[in-house]
Amino acid sequence: MSDKPTIGFVGIGNMGWPMAASLIRAGYTVQVADRNRVQADNFVQQVGGFAADSLANLAAACDVVITMLPASAQVAEVIADGTDTLLAGLKPGSLLIDMTSGQPTITRTLAERVAAAGSMMIDAPVSGGVSRAKTAQLAIMVGGDPDGIARARPVLETIGSSILPCGAIGAGQAMKALNNLVSAGGFLIGIEALLIGQKFGLDPGLMTDVLNVSTGMNNSTQKKFRQFVLNRGFDSGFSLDLMVKDLSIAIGIGKDVGTPAPFAALCREMWASALASLGPGQDHTALAKLCEHLAGFELEAE
Repeated sequence: MSDKPTIGFVGIGNMGWPMAASLIRAGYTVQVADRNRVQADNFVQQVGGFAADSLANLAAACDVVITMLPASAQVAEVIADGTDTLLAGLKPGSLLIDMTSGQPTITRTLAERVAAAGSMMIDAPVSGGVSRAKTAQLAIMVGGDPDGIARARPVLETIGSSILPCGAIGAGQAMKALNNLVSAGGFLIGIEALLIGQKFGLDPGLMTDVLNVSTGMNNSTQKKFRQFVLNRGFDSGFSLDLMVKDLSIAIGIGKDVGTPAPFAALCREMWASALASLGPGQDHTALAKLCEHLAGFELEAE
């Protein structure tokens, strides 16, 4: 009989699917749930595990429950009072790992509710995108009680290659939002540089190669410009909607702690403008289209 805990995984989306698959490959018994029941059933048929009949039954059957949802609002829904929620079935002594890129203040409130039910909650948002989720090489930023983090570590090491304790509950989500702020700024300034260079007469593909062996190198120059922008694919797997959400969280944290961040605010406004202009459902790399619109021409790689 396996000594591994039974895991419940709530949220089988672009990221949740490969993350839950990594747990199954590692030998964990996994129950999955998704708002779209067909998605959960497809996962079981294609990967394995079991589809839970309800959130309450999933919580009652599992020692560790992971939530990987679009935002804290959805996490609050599945932890709310009611007959078919995680809170309705959560066993005393269970561990709830919220891997959503959520809002720290909401997460702290939810953690108090979980604690009142006799269990523990930590937050553990991830960075690395779908590609690194598939290879179980995500960076995982963790916030919570050290005992909870220690208990979660074997599970998290199945999903990610870097487990990074950041502090008390909510600290992981704060770090994730600030990480995405830095990433978003690097993408935006890089695209503007490519546009300036192309207008001057430089090839954007060549510029990307030069940046990648120079001090201008960043994650976007390495893993996004050629792969998703210059080829006009715009299909990295991380949405523009979610990027704007994360940037809004980062700006909110800055306001909460009274730290002026004018460039961060401008960066967030640029991304929000792209969302308003392009509409929901766009990949985040489509921000380049807004920059191109402002410049009056598209990027072209020879």
